[in-house]
Amino acid sequence: MKTFFDSSAFAKRFIEEDGSDIVEEICMQTTSLGLSIICLPEIISALNRQVREKKINRRDYGVIKKRLLEEIQDAVIINITPKVIFKSLELLENNVLRTMDSLHLACAIEWNSDLFVSSDQRQIKAARKSRIANRFISSG
Repeated sequence: MKTFFDSSAFAKRFIEEDGSDIVEEICMQTTSLGLSIICLPEIISALNRQVREKKINRRDYGVIKKRLLEEIQDAVIINITPKVIFKSLELLENNVLRTMDSLHLACAIEWNSDLFVSSDQRQIKAARKSRIANRFISSG
């Protein structure tokens, strides 16, 4: 199964929170993992915020980052191409989405994913409207 994760959902694989067990279950069933090129910087940004807020320490950050980099080695990284940009614009015009969320969804559509995984309800609504397969991960 070709599964595309947005950053908020994929981060649940590395940071234990509501929905982490569902993400783990989906990953076990995934045959091809798709991620937007913006996924890694977004997750690293979130991890650094957790370090600044003292929710994780520097050592844990290093362990998580190493695991993240190892796990994405086999992922299909979807670039932001002109086609993705135009799809993103269409999504923004027809849905209530933030910029990055529209880019993730446009990448998933471009890659023709079987399953789109997000923890953002607006993004899921837009995915359903776009008729892309999806699954909702509760962010708690």
